[in-house]
Amino acid sequence: MEFNHYSVLLTETIEQLHVKPEGIYVDGTLGGGGHAFEVCSRLTTGHFYGIDQDDAAIRAASERLAPFEDKVTILRNNYCNMRAALTAEGVEKADGILLDLGVSSYQLDTEERGFSYRYDAPLDMRMDQRQTLSARDIVNEYSENDLYRIIRDYGEEKFAKNIAKHIVRARADKPLETTYELNEIIKAAIPARMRQNGHPSKQTFQAVRIECNRELDVLKSSLDDFIELLNPGGRLCVITFHSLEDRIVKTIFRKNENPCTCPPDFPVCVCGTVSKGRVVTKKAILPSEQEILENSRSKSAKLRVFEKSGR
Repeated sequence: MEFNHYSVLLTETIEQLHVKPEGIYVDGTLGGGGHAFEVCSRLTTGHFYGIDQDDAAIRAASERLAPFEDKVTILRNNYCNMRAALTAEGVEKADGILLDLGVSSYQLDTEERGFSYRYDAPLDMRMDQRQTLSARDIVNEYSENDLYRIIRDYGEEKFAKNIAKHIVRARADKPLETTYELNEIIKAAIPARMRQNGHPSKQTFQAVRIECNRELDVLKSSLDDFIELLNPGGRLCVITFHSLEDRIVKTIFRKNENPCTCPPDFPVCVCGTVSKGRVVTKKAILPSEQEILENSRSKSAKLRVFEKSGR
């Protein structure tokens, strides 16, 4: 299957990156290379580093970025290892870093990857297929309490407790193997009157996918590091697709802008912490109506931008 991925908020992101022809730019979630192509087309003596953990994305982006071969380096890795990966390439600082945290259309639409509740496929959901933990392991081996926790916290599912209970009850008879098996269990756990607004499995599948790929943990542990990687005036652009991701980005950006830990009633700061820069987007940048019409999956996207201070 061809690697298709609509690059969400493409124009807005490129505008916010302020690409300098001689700059160093990094995309930590390379995907099919849509954002990357636009960055590379603006470089002269600069260089672009693309990172992705999905082998299909690496192949697709390598082909798409072939015209810029002399100014592109593509690395198969998790973006949480960005600093080490760049250091190994002799890079200590960057002028811009981009993260597009959405699951690609390719991943959702390739049935055997098991990301989507729309296809009957093996329970997989691994973005990096070299890792051992899969969705099948989570639904069959996690305790009922752990299943409840991830479905409640990562899926924000109000029927999380009942869904976890139904999963544990069903797997006592035989291991759960497919997405459709999980669909039926979730459906049985949610009252019929509550199944009218969207697919009943959407939030649980999101929760299992986030747990499988440690998506929120990786995001939390990386953003401070990315801000440190930036040159003065460099920008970090992050596109999120659900409230949990957006909350993390918003909180960490705000903390880097104003890290002061002094009590609010102190007349002057005495803690000694120094701002790392400024939040460019006081309100998140959202897709246009036209973009949402062209790609309904962009509807929940939000772009937030942080600029490193000039000091």
